[in-house]
Amino acid sequence: MTATTAMTGTGHTAAATLLRFATAGSVDDGKSTLVGRLLHDSKSVLSDQWDAVARASAGRGQEAPDLALLTDGLRAEREQGITIDVAHRYFATPRRRFILADTPGHVQYTRNMVTGASTADLAVVLVDARNGVVEQTRRHAAVAALLRVPHVVLAVNKMDLVDYRESVFAAVTREFTSYARGVGLTSVTVIPVSALAGDNVVSPSARMDWYGGPTLLEYLETVSVGGDPRTADARFPVQYVLRPRRDGFHDYRGYAGQLASGVLRVGDPVTVLPSGRATTVSALEVLGRPERTVWAPQSVTVRLADDIDVCRGDLIAPTGALPPLTRGLRAHVCHLHERPLRRGDTVLVKHTTKTVRARVSDLPYRMDIDTLRRRRDPDALYVNDIGRVVLRTAEPLAVDDYADHRRTGSFLIVDLHDGATLAAGMADAAPLEKDATVAPDALHQSSTRR
Repeated sequence: MTATTAMTGTGHTAAATLLRFATAGSVDDGKSTLVGRLLHDSKSVLSDQWDAVARASAGRGQEAPDLALLTDGLRAEREQGITIDVAHRYFATPRRRFILADTPGHVQYTRNMVTGASTADLAVVLVDARNGVVEQTRRHAAVAALLRVPHVVLAVNKMDLVDYRESVFAAVTREFTSYARGVGLTSVTVIPVSALAGDNVVSPSARMDWYGGPTLLEYLETVSVGGDPRTADARFPVQYVLRPRRDGFHDYRGYAGQLASGVLRVGDPVTVLPSGRATTVSALEVLGRPERTVWAPQSVTVRLADDIDVCRGDLIAPTGALPPLTRGLRAHVCHLHERPLRRGDTVLVKHTTKTVRARVSDLPYRMDIDTLRRRRDPDALYVNDIGRVVLRTAEPLAVDDYADHRRTGSFLIVDLHDGATLAAGMADAAPLEKDATVAPDALHQSSTRR
């Protein structure tokens, strides 16, 4: 078997200086140890941190420092021996900078994995070589596919406990890649590792000479990361309206927020949604300084040539590349709360900086994680379920296809009464029905200042 099993080729030149990646794995698969080994062997651990881990390990009667303590920072995590919260780690090698979202593996905390993977370019999923692909492995793969994470690495851990046998690795590889194809993952790489012994994490393993592929760190350093948000159509959700003030001889009115994707330039023709009013960008500012060009994900202030009605929750986009306006949403969701989601429920939908009331008009199906079969017309979606929802919103939303715009194609379903987050949704571009699509010029337009 070759070093790497991949459904698509992997790049050998880092396409970006920064890689965001998330880790996931079932309880006791060794994820915390793997992350600790990655940080330690890449020399990303400060000496005082290492000394603290050594002292804590000695206090437990362990002969060697426990690498898992480098990542399990909460007291409850250390006591239970499981990862509970999402922890972000920042480290760098000479070849690339990394932001690592270390997510829990326990089924109870799958919702935390959704949070960590939602902005990731790559997901590292662990399996125990002795156990192979289990239900939680399939769940993590399905979530990664749902969130359209571009690359997935399956790290087959604890190879030392199966005598580094190639046949064990091959069997796990076949099972996982078959499942991954079924959920729509198109770039999967499989690497055999031993986090405890350090095999193929940072340094190549002499005990697996049958494997000729990259170590985990080498792959992370060289994988080609596409989907640069600056190459997409510009999307600017208005977060805050800067009220008029005397600014020299001119009234000042700006719109502040984070550019979700694309590039904006002074002079660009833009349209404000949902009103549909067209204008041009008259000025751009970053940290109070004027700029001619801004790009995602910068936080900026946009000023417009015309004095039109713009408020928090509006979306500014290029006039020639507008997202569809709709009151009907079709989406895949991952249900995150113990409280079930049922047909007829009235909820809130939080999309970028806008929150509107909505009704759950249909639950077409729930996905069976094991078989990938669609269970039609479920009575409800329960915690950790992945399924399909149809929503009717009280106000029109400018929603992109999640496959094209992860930021403006995603939304949260929130409880109307206590504000609890119920589900994370990934929208389709196609409107629910013909009459659910709203033409901007059919909406009320007003130039009244708010």
